[in-house]
Amino acid sequence: MLRVCILTETYHPVVGGGETQARLLADGLSAGDADVCVLTRRSDASFPSVERMDRVRVHRVGSVGRGQLRKWSLLVSTVPALVRLRHAYDLVLVSGFRIVGAPAVLVSRMLGKRVVLKADSQGEMSGTFFAAGLSRFGMSASSLPFRMFLRLRNAVLRRADGFVAISPEIASELEGARVPPERIHPIPNGVDTSRFVPADSSVKEALRRELGLESDGGVVVYTGRLVSYKGLPLLLKVWPAILREHPAARLLLVGGGGLDMHNCEQELKDYARENRLEHSVVFTGNVPNVPDYLRAADVFAFPTENEAFGSSLVEAMCCGLAVVTTPVGAISTIVQHGQNGLVIQPGAAGELESALNRLLSDRALATRLGSAAHRCAVERYSAERVTRQYLDLFQNIVGRKHPGSSSNEMPSGVSGVDRIRRDAGGRAE
Repeated sequence: MLRVCILTETYHPVVGGGETQARLLADGLSAGDADVCVLTRRSDASFPSVERMDRVRVHRVGSVGRGQLRKWSLLVSTVPALVRLRHAYDLVLVSGFRIVGAPAVLVSRMLGKRVVLKADSQGEMSGTFFAAGLSRFGMSASSLPFRMFLRLRNAVLRRADGFVAISPEIASELEGARVPPERIHPIPNGVDTSRFVPADSSVKEALRRELGLESDGGVVVYTGRLVSYKGLPLLLKVWPAILREHPAARLLLVGGGGLDMHNCEQELKDYARENRLEHSVVFTGNVPNVPDYLRAADVFAFPTENEAFGSSLVEAMCCGLAVVTTPVGAISTIVQHGQNGLVIQPGAAGELESALNRLLSDRALATRLGSAAHRCAVERYSAERVTRQYLDLFQNIVGRKHPGSSSNEMPSGVSGVDRIRRDAGGRAE
């Protein structure tokens, strides 16, 4: 039996895209007869140190509580935990390797285990991900101490058996850090197609009544963390103009700011109050029934300015929603303008306003784009399909005698970027 340890900074019940993906994969692998455990940080004192979630055992370690510095405690606490759990796994998947990747590689090499690193965000390998945190200490990514740390850390990371790239940009970043192309494996994030399904008109109306969202002017929804780099301040800024064209429209912001340093939840609420938008903008907070809010809506707004993949976008597409988004990260391979969504440039207020007004006014267009989006999401990003890709990769790596020896890896000379773009096909399915 394949034995896998998923190492990630935070895990369910913490809400976020990375946490959702880690849980989807853990559940999918365990359903496929793999033995799976999760090692994560105990970010809340109410979370037990050890618990079983279905067939997956979750182990929590490290400094309890909020704050960026507490996350770095995983550099120390991860090592003894991986050693203690050594009889429970043959391979470690590090989901979000920015902090815990290096200790995972070192321990795996010491114990004769395999290790695969997956970046959940852009800049994890190049170091640009840390820019905002460094600025709080008067440093930047070009500061000498950080460059020395990054060089040492990346030298350790390159010893991993494999890297998962969820976007062409991440594949390019890995190659730029001298990761051998044959160790880069393009695997997208997945979506639970049993939960995220389209709703017909009668179900949509019932959901709106249940959620208190009855509106004749259309419902626009965003789901995910309320963080500034998702373009949410811009979305609130253009909303008064949307109301001039569609006075009865409603905007749903589903999620919370969470532990992210870019949390802008309070800023958004203040803006809505100061501009008298409380009647048309709904803040739900973190909710367990995200699919209900998507299925009750007409349009999904995702004007993100910095994105590795965009799992919430694919969930909305799976629900058959017409989407407005930007061509950043993997989104450029997921959404094609006019085919399965509308694409605008990041930060372009006029384009965002025009696209939202267009979809709220032209229901036939919204229906056509939503149907195409649904087909694309189900065919390319189902959790079952993604889990099979991970299973194949893990079984391949565990069976190797030496890293890089698999005949199923990318042929020499084929870059990770080219492989991802080739697999995506550059079009909507």
